[in-house]
Amino acid sequence: MGLTTDRLNRPVRDLRISVTDRCNFRCPYCMPAEVFGEHYKFLPKSEILTFEEIERLARVFVGHGVKKLRVTGGEPLLRQGLTELVQRLAKLPVDLSLTTNGYLLARHAAALKAAGLHRLTISLDSLDKDVFEKMNGRGHGPEVVLEGLAAAREAGFGPAKINAVVQRGVNEHTLVELARHFKGSGHILRFIEFMDVGTVNGWDLAQVVTKKEILELLGAEFALEPVAPNYAGEVATRFRYKDGSGEIGIISSVSEPFCGGCTRARLSPKGELMTCLFGSSGTDLRTPLRNDVTDDELSTLVGSLWSARADRYSEKRSEHTEFSARRDRIEMFRIGG
Repeated sequence: MGLTTDRLNRPVRDLRISVTDRCNFRCPYCMPAEVFGEHYKFLPKSEILTFEEIERLARVFVGHGVKKLRVTGGEPLLRQGLTELVQRLAKLPVDLSLTTNGYLLARHAAALKAAGLHRLTISLDSLDKDVFEKMNGRGHGPEVVLEGLAAAREAGFGPAKINAVVQRGVNEHTLVELARHFKGSGHILRFIEFMDVGTVNGWDLAQVVTKKEILELLGAEFALEPVAPNYAGEVATRFRYKDGSGEIGIISSVSEPFCGGCTRARLSPKGELMTCLFGSSGTDLRTPLRNDVTDDELSTLVGSLWSARADRYSEKRSEHTEFSARRDRIEMFRIGG
């Protein structure tokens, strides 16, 4: 079919597939425990896309130009039988990766590799025990994530991307320690500015540690230099250690928006197509899937939705100095990162 572009001439190259809205962490910047407590009602199984439905949609998106599929959540390793989905998606001509908090990775790494998963992204906001326990909201220590990372290496995975969300007054004082730990390991550490995704994480611009500030913190300890992007639309700005011992990335959606190069579509667990991480709603693809539409009809629908896309939320946010975060956005745990 070829490349499908939106109204700003951005192709659809990446599809993030959220397979569950459940998570075993309660990170305050995503699923604060006071909101998502034991009585919170997550989606019932009947409302969540089956693996067959996900595979079918993924094939449709590949037909429109998607080259990368990322399995996300919630925490995707909570989805029962996930390796079956990986096996299905691994047959497609794409780069296939998974984002996880790492808590269950040690027990699943070998099976994921055998199923055909290519790459891993692992969330780890700090190596400081007290800070990490606070940030995951469940009292888990960082050692369980590091064990998962080691198991992934043993299973045959190459270097992972390590994502750390940075919040002022919470963990910015631990960034150098985190960088020092992964320097020379082959893993790529990526620092993410605290973003106003969803409506319940208490986002405040004052809590954002900007890319410039992160570089100043790291630059006081390490000699860094910029690196060209790996590909057009890469979300992280790359920097390498001048001594050749690896690289880091900074995702600066708040201070330096990159909407102009955004090529990412997102699929929620119940089959909503989101064309922006900061969107307030999506388009229901589950209903047509379950109403026996043909693949051609489904492809036409997907193509029309992407072709009509004009999202540029982060750039609009930056254009308004008196910006106040919208209160109608979909929560991050429903569409991944």
